[in-house]
This record gives sequence, structure tokens and C-alpha cells, in this order.
Amino acid sequence: MNRRAAVAAVALVWVAIVASACGGNNPSGVSPSGGAPEEVTLSLRHTQIKETTRTRLQILENAVRKTELENPGLTFKLEGIDEIVNRDQKLKAEMTVGNPPDIFEVFGGSDLKLYVKAGRMLDLTPIVEELGIRDKFASLDEFTVDGKIYGLPYGGYSEAIFYNKKIFAELNLAIPRTWDELLAAADRIKAAGYTPFGLAAKDGWVSGMLWNTVMERNVGIDALNKVVTGEAKWTDAAFVEGFRDYAELANRGYFTEGALELPYSDQGAQLLTGKAAMVFTGTWDVSRFTGEEAGQLQGRIGYFAFPAIPGGAGDQTSINASYSNGFGFSANMSEEQIAMAAKFIANFYTEEVQKETLVKAKVLPSMKLSDLSGIDSLTAEILQVMANATSSWQAYDAIVQPSVGADINVGLQRLIGKVSTPEQVAAQIQESQDDANASH
Repeated sequence: MNRRAAVAAVALVWVAIVASACGGNNPSGVSPSGGAPEEVTLSLRHTQIKETTRTRLQILENAVRKTELENPGLTFKLEGIDEIVNRDQKLKAEMTVGNPPDIFEVFGGSDLKLYVKAGRMLDLTPIVEELGIRDKFASLDEFTVDGKIYGLPYGGYSEAIFYNKKIFAELNLAIPRTWDELLAAADRIKAAGYTPFGLAAKDGWVSGMLWNTVMERNVGIDALNKVVTGEAKWTDAAFVEGFRDYAELANRGYFTEGALELPYSDQGAQLLTGKAAMVFTGTWDVSRFTGEEAGQLQGRIGYFAFPAIPGGAGDQTSINASYSNGFGFSANMSEEQIAMAAKFIANFYTEEVQKETLVKAKVLPSMKLSDLSGIDSLTAEILQVMANATSSWQAYDAIVQPSVGADINVGLQRLIGKVSTPEQVAAQIQESQDDANASH
């Protein structure tokens, strides 16, 4: 089914869905014509395979089970896969040949735009409008292309600095508000025998988180958007300065020794075992930082926004926060599959499910909540930091083309390993940017 046919099918299916809703449920499971309900199967791929995401998976499974029970003849086939493997390998290969799962986790932004351009994504606009949930989302920007909705975020995030309040109190450190204050605090932390910034950068995207904010402080988010249009270059003076600032953190020995050999899971462990005073990461780690693994540090992990870099062109009190993790739906689905996918959306994207996900799985909601009771102290602190930010922006890998994002990650690893200079890294990334821009 091509994209236009899929959109037409959605509209037709919704006539049937609305009529069905008006007539009430059919608990017998018998079709209106008297026959057995039609068998429909939906494949659904998720990335909730880690111990830390068990609760999130359970919430998803509950929504799936509810949808199956309400719709006799419907069967979901769930597949769990590593997030990086899904994003960088399997899903890309499937999109190339046109055989993705019916429902699948996908990143909004640049990834989604490529799949929409290839005609692989189902236009969800009619479903979202009929359910009346468009305005209930905090933002659908990263899943909207040319005014049409091609995916729905299931959670939000922000990235900033998690810190060990016990170490900060021991060293009588205040939360740094400027770049110089951050460097001074890191020097004292290092002198006391702690690692200032826990880092486990075997996977390149991990080092990209901190760098992303350092670069935004230097150049501003508009400049990051302009490298894609060719109006700005990575070799411009302000961009090179951003690479220099990041390299300074590595050159001062603030990162974990041997960070390039360590898997991401080790980064949070460095904070929770008291080896590192700070880690720059996303709020998806909150469940870990508030769970049993935190031990005596439960309630003693805090969160603060990255400090200002004086003279920088960015918004110095902004934060990287967005809603880019979500579910996409294949344009290959039949009318019957689309109808059942709509039933899943109706059950999964509710305020009740979002509240449960926030309280139990510690995932920031992608939908507006009227009740925030029951949240833990760290989550409350995060929400306050986000509320205090003057603006928010997407991560770099949702802005630049995937090939450029991959080369940024490699370049940062080379800075951490001290095998390339900031100028060399900027030049290499610009070459990649030129190639990516020329191919579009």
C-alpha cells in the first residue's frame, strides 16, 4: 500500500471505528454479519529489553493485552531489540527494502524525515484528530512533516548534570552557574580523588550528550540547524571554539580514565558507587538513580542545568529537552491492521498510562498531565530545572543527517583519546556535512 492509499484507508477505517463506538462494544466477538471476528496480527518492535526498563515494558504489555481483549481476533507479536541495533542497523535496512514491522520504536527528527520521504510511514493525522489527542501532547514537532503526523512520542527527556549531593556537601561545593565555576569545581573534585565527570564512551552517542550542550552554549541552536542548509559550517570560529571547550574537559583529565573502552551502563555505576561526582546524561536514567542500585545515595542524587559559557551565542539558560522517542506505524498495513493499530493508540496514549509511566518507570510524560502527585524527589527536581529553562531544543542527532551524526560521534571520541585536534575534527565533520547536504 502506498502512502496515499494508506491515508485514504485510514479515513475509511475511521468511519467504521466511529460507527462501532457509537453502537457500543461487541462482547461476544461475533462480527455484525454473524461470522467469527476477522483474525488480525500486528508486529510490534520495542527496545525495552534492559533490567532498568522492565517496568516500562510491563506498561506497554498491559496496553497491548487490553487491546487484544477488547478486540477478539487481534494478536500482537512483540519483539524486543537493543535500541542502537534497531536505530542504526535493523530499522534502516528494513526501511531501505520497505518491510518494517507494523509498529516500531523510531526517533523523531532527521531519522523520521528520511523514512517519510521514502514513503514508509503511515500518516496518523486522521487517527490523532478523531481520537482528539493532538492537543494533549506536549509537542509533536519531531514527528510532524509538512503538517502531517507520522509518529507519536511515548515519553520526553532532558539532558543535564546529575550529581552526588554527598560529595558536593563534603567539598562544600555550590552548583556552578558559569563555565569557570564548573572548571573550578571539577578541579576540587579531582584533587579530592573523585572523577569529576563519569564517562563511558565506547558508544559514540554517549560523549555527544555533553558536547551537544557545550556546542549549543557556544553557537546557538539556530547555527546547528544552519549547517544542514549550508548557511553555517562546522569550521566557523564559534563551532571550533565549541570543540575546544569540550576538548578542554578531556585534556584536564575530568573524564573517567579509559572511558572509550567502557559500555554505557558503566557510566551510571560510576555515579552510584561514589567514584564520580557528576555525570551528564538523560532523564531516562532516573529509574536507576532512584532505585535499589542507588543504595545509600537514594534521595542524594540531584540534577542541575549545564552552566553558562560567557560570550557564547547560545541561550545560556536553555536545556536539551525534547520528545523524540516514539512509535511509528508502517504504511504497508492493511485497512484492518490500521483499524487495530488505532485501537492500540487509543489505549496506550492516555493520561492514565502516561502518569503510570512517570511514577513507576520515571519516564517524563509526552502528554500533558493534570496530576503530578506521587513523583519522587529527583523527578520533581528535574521538572523544576526544565521549568526554569528559558528554552529547549532537540539533540544534534535529530537535526543533522544520520551520517553526520555518526561522524560527530567519532570525532568526539578522537578528542577524548587526544588523537585529533578540535580544528581537525571540525574539518572532518564539515566534509561529512558537505557530502550529506549534496545528497539531499
